[in-house]
Amino acid sequence: MTELRCRKSEILEGDKDEEEERQNDAEPQAKPGDEDEDEQRTDSGGAEDNLQQREEGEVSDQHEEPNQPPVRRPKSLTTSVFLQRLVRVFFGCLAAVACGMLYAVYLSTYHDRKFWFSTRQELEREITFQGGSGLYYYYYKHMLAAPSFERGFYELTIDNRTISGQTINAVERLFLYPELITSLIYRLTGSQDYVEPIYFYIGAVFGLQAVYVTALFVCSWVMSGTWVAGMLAVAWYVINRADTTKVDHSIPLRDNWALPYFSCQVAALTGFLSNNISSAAEMFCYLTMSATTFTFLLLWEHSHYVLFVQGLCLFLLDSFDLVPPRKMADIHKVYLSSLFLAYLFQFQNAALLSSPLLSLLIGSVLARYFQQKMKVGPLVARVMKLCLHFHLVFTTGITFSYLVKKLIPVSESDFILKFLEVKFGLNTTTDFVTNFLLCQDSLQTPSQDLFLRLTQASVLPFYFLVLAVCLLSTLQTIYRRLSGQPLNTQHKLEDGCIGEQPQVIYHVFHTLLFGGLALLFDGMKYLWTPYVCMFTAFGVCSPDLWMTVFKWLKLRSIHPVVLSLILSTAVPTIIGFSLWREYCPRVLADLSDLQEFYDPDTVELMSWIRSQAPVAAVFAGSPQLLGAVKLCSGSAVTSLPLYSDIHLLKKTEDMYQVYAMRSAEDIYKLLTSQKINYVIIEESICNELSLTEGCRIKDLLDISNGHVVYDKGEIYSFSKYGRFCHEIKMNYSPYTNYFTRVFWNRSYHVYKVNSVISFQY
Repeated sequence: MTELRCRKSEILEGDKDEEEERQNDAEPQAKPGDEDEDEQRTDSGGAEDNLQQREEGEVSDQHEEPNQPPVRRPKSLTTSVFLQRLVRVFFGCLAAVACGMLYAVYLSTYHDRKFWFSTRQELEREITFQGGSGLYYYYYKHMLAAPSFERGFYELTIDNRTISGQTINAVERLFLYPELITSLIYRLTGSQDYVEPIYFYIGAVFGLQAVYVTALFVCSWVMSGTWVAGMLAVAWYVINRADTTKVDHSIPLRDNWALPYFSCQVAALTGFLSNNISSAAEMFCYLTMSATTFTFLLLWEHSHYVLFVQGLCLFLLDSFDLVPPRKMADIHKVYLSSLFLAYLFQFQNAALLSSPLLSLLIGSVLARYFQQKMKVGPLVARVMKLCLHFHLVFTTGITFSYLVKKLIPVSESDFILKFLEVKFGLNTTTDFVTNFLLCQDSLQTPSQDLFLRLTQASVLPFYFLVLAVCLLSTLQTIYRRLSGQPLNTQHKLEDGCIGEQPQVIYHVFHTLLFGGLALLFDGMKYLWTPYVCMFTAFGVCSPDLWMTVFKWLKLRSIHPVVLSLILSTAVPTIIGFSLWREYCPRVLADLSDLQEFYDPDTVELMSWIRSQAPVAAVFAGSPQLLGAVKLCSGSAVTSLPLYSDIHLLKKTEDMYQVYAMRSAEDIYKLLTSQKINYVIIEESICNELSLTEGCRIKDLLDISNGHVVYDKGEIYSFSKYGRFCHEIKMNYSPYTNYFTRVFWNRSYHVYKVNSVISFQY
């Protein structure tokens, strides 16, 4: 019995020892996996930290003793990684804010040197708002002159002093929320004692441009994992300033207020689409995206078209199953809620209900409901389902838009369709409004100078390289998804597949669609070029892109991970040094060069209107000049520089008839029907010499009126009257019977429309 008990106790003790040894052996094997999971959860900053942590883990495993419990290693390693990431984020945010502030200071200094802004009088400062953009500043002054904010807002909603014979809601028609918000802040902060109103206004615009640059910095940083990419993106943006922004010469334009919010929205969307993002960061990106989308819709009349192009990019992501359905549902909620709120704040704007963005959302939601099993099955079946899905979405969207336009007539719909038909050569027309829009610089095909400038700044060659790599990798990922392979959500540098990152795929679609529009319309370059700078900077600074190339080349002589890390640092350093050496002196020269911008003829005209013209007088002229007249004098005008309103464009055509071959009686009847008191004739239009064939105002009028016909290169005239703007200067009857010249200089002739006709022979 005693021997049996002894043997039994020995066996039990032996079993316990074996179990303890197995546990000790199992713990070191499991621990590296736990460390990897901790690293993946805590480090989303880039490939450098992953490589460093992996090497440290291998060294620690070699020197670790088997009997020592590995409890303190993960905590110290996690703390070290957290501190490294915190330092990197701190310096990155500091660099982003510094770049934005320096750019704002640069814009302010350059603007002052270009227009001698600080030494001008108030009237001369207002004239520097070129291209009719000063009209918006007039409403800002009106809000400050009103006895209260509420009273000023009410007066703008029933404005009968802007367009002759019309009472309009200026807030709705002109999208005046920037002026309303800026004037309210100016009142509440008590800035009247410290800052002049005009400096506060342009300072707000320059501050938003700083936000624009900072958002591009952050977007490139989030995608590449290094804030060096952000600095390179900002450098390219500033160097190509002529093609990235219009803030230099037209400060109050709507897109100068709205595009910074769109840039913030794109940056938030980029972070939201990322796989390596915590729940708190995802919620922050979602809230930022919601606020900026609504603000963007509120500030610019063309914003829903821009968001429609963005929606197409996200629709492609969803169709190819490259982003989780949960995130797409959240993005749809952002779009729908923003459209609904903007519809309410814009006084039930019918254009938002018939917008292509809402039609796309409706079609996408309905198609997803009817095709719940679209993303399953073999390759051929999924491709066929995908084609059916595209057909269903666009058919439903077009049907919805058609029904909305029938129920709520939108006057601009047929006009835009006619313009696009002529633009793409599907139709021809003699209509003045359509041909006038086609001759606008922003709606023409860009010249080769754009691509030459981008090439000289070295951004375009690297852009094509980055785009080619990302596009090929994206196509590989799409093929894998259609073949049924799962999407790799835990991306590692060694995988060498940059096209598996949803944020990268989105920006590939983004730059392709906006680039295609930029090839058709020169004005779209202000939407495309900033993201070319950001996308290119991300690519050359991303180790993932270089690793993708090395994996395709099957590089074996040098470790591809090490080489990708070296190139992602060396290439942007070389580019940055070359840009600094070549363009830094030019940027500083722009600040030191004192330009002489002075328009004495316009100043003289505005001074005469202020001092001699009656307060209730109505002026006719070109839309750009009338915007300055409204700003400087407050007088009522006949048309405004708004090219999205068909009714204003028709009135613009009527006012331009003073440059046509029409009789004095015809022009008099046309002007008196609009109750016009003064008409301003501009020498620059009457004697216009345009390099663009057929785009002179008088040529467009002659074609529209049927006074001139082009046949086989020959010009035939059918009008028995001379050109009105030339004949009226002769001061002979019957022109002197209807009109009396009251002011003239080298650039302008102002004629009073006689209320009583005096016949002189």
